[in-house]
Amino acid sequence: MTEHEGATLHVGGADAELAARIDRELTAFNNAATGATDEADLTVRVADPDGELVAGLTGWTWGGRAGINTVWVRADRRRDGWGGRLLRAAEEEARRRGCTEISVASFSFQAPGFYRRHGYTDTGIRDGIPGGHVDHQFWKPLVDDPAGVLRVVALVDLSADPDAGREYEDAVLALLTRHGGRLERRLRTGDGTTEVHVIRFAARAGYDAFLVDPERVALRAALGDAAPTTQVLDVHDV
Repeated sequence: MTEHEGATLHVGGADAELAARIDRELTAFNNAATGATDEADLTVRVADPDGELVAGLTGWTWGGRAGINTVWVRADRRRDGWGGRLLRAAEEEARRRGCTEISVASFSFQAPGFYRRHGYTDTGIRDGIPGGHVDHQFWKPLVDDPAGVLRVVALVDLSADPDAGREYEDAVLALLTRHGGRLERRLRTGDGTTEVHVIRFAARAGYDAFLVDPERVALRAALGDAAPTTQVLDVHDV
């Protein structure tokens, strides 16, 4: 325990009161910043005739998004299809609440293949999990893309000036939302000279408007010969 400027700092273990207070404070802050006030827990429970727990799922919904925190199936029932039923039930409820996408994380020793089989797409990994494992991040849309949706993959060559190029990409990718675009994934090679961006636009007109956005054009002009060069491919799910 330490004191500084009239306040006391204490490091400890579980603190239910602290967790509840922080949750309330952050929820209020997030609601005020976004205008979304529909945060809610999401659970799915499966019980046998004796009332014993067979399987369960916990998660959340908020602002048109859903997330899965935990999924568990009892060892003696893991070949009975309950995992898939849990996912489908959670996804159906999330849709009912107006959610358009859902996310989940899975350690490599858990069930990344399970989520892929159920239509979840890898969006990144975090290394350093004990035992040489990694933490996989997944995402899945809960609504079919309307006919006008455009998804592109941009192959960005930053070799002219990697530092300046990365700063430029940071700035222009932040402009996507004003044109109905969303960065779904951003990858970079180990040497830092190439990036891959997966981007979704609500309509091709949004992509066209993004290309001629005055702020984007000005940023690119300011870089001159150091500006990244980009190859863009239209893609779709298969």
